[in-house]
Amino acid sequence: MDLKSYDRWDDYTRARDEMFAATDTSWAPWFVARSEDKKRVRLNGISDILKHVPHKPIATEKVVLPKRKIGRYKAADYPFRYVEERF
Repeated sequence: MDLKSYDRWDDYTRARDEMFAATDTSWAPWFVARSEDKKRVRLNGISDILKHVPHKPIATEKVVLPKRKIGRYKAADYPFRYVEERF
């Protein structure tokens, strides 16, 4: 943490409150998301945005794919480094 910012918490909070008071309107409201858990706040943000976007189901045609032409190329025996799968 930046040492100068460490003592300025109250200044930052005051600036945030002034910004909300000056710019939060019924036409363009601010929404605050609790962000203690980054994964959860991202999912909640996306969910909230999608909830406010009007949408209706659309009719789609079934896609018929041609038969795949695979097996002509032999993959290289390369020592790939994989990202650890945790979930």
